[in-house]
Amino acid sequence: MCGRYASFREAQDLADAFAIDAALVEPAVRELAPSWNVAPTQDVRIVVERAPRRDSTEPGDAPQRSLRLARWGLVPSWAKDPSVGNRMINARVESLADKPAFAKPFAARRCIVPADGYYEWKKLEPAPGSSPSGRARVPKQPYYIAPADDDVAALAGLYEFWRDPSRAADDPRRWLVSTTIVTMPASEDLASIHDRMPLVLPRSAWDAWLDPSVGAEGAAALLSREPEPLRFREVSSLVSNVNNDSPALLAPVG
Repeated sequence: MCGRYASFREAQDLADAFAIDAALVEPAVRELAPSWNVAPTQDVRIVVERAPRRDSTEPGDAPQRSLRLARWGLVPSWAKDPSVGNRMINARVESLADKPAFAKPFAARRCIVPADGYYEWKKLEPAPGSSPSGRARVPKQPYYIAPADDDVAALAGLYEFWRDPSRAADDPRRWLVSTTIVTMPASEDLASIHDRMPLVLPRSAWDAWLDPSVGAEGAAALLSREPEPLRFREVSSLVSNVNNDSPALLAPVG
């Protein structure tokens, strides 16, 4: 799974990387503080392509690429309350087209979750003399994993809109935008750390993945490519506490 990641680049740097017009960077995105320890249920930055809102009597325009905020943890449109999203921070690539919560956004509401890198925890051997009952906590070593070329990691994602029935129709907060990160089986060099990894899209797949006119079948074809080269290093267990958030979390240990 992917449960923590780092996202500390300036909003304008992301806009440049994904060819987004400055006017289409949501103001709240520019106000979001950099984070070296992004956690589920927090607001995160996503890249989306959607047609601009127009009067229904006017012809539609081509989709526009924008940078906006979404809550990490996808909330399906049919959910009774947003807490459902706490269990949907990841979507397995093997079942995107089958799961009711993911099938519709996979076909029409795909996004990119830009990251500088992500964290994963490797289970270590129990300490000698630990309880044989299995109740002892298994020690884990955190790793920071990032693109080998230090480029932005374009994590494949899905997004959804959920309407809060408790808010009035004219309340701008009535719509919640949420997102999930697509995961895949770990590559050979990362399998020793964890059996899953986020799906990092190559630049050649960005346009088609974001294009809402590309359906589920076309999107599925983009996910069979070789994973992008990633490098990894052991980091401090400080990252295990979400209250710790600074560049020091990226420092190698060991």
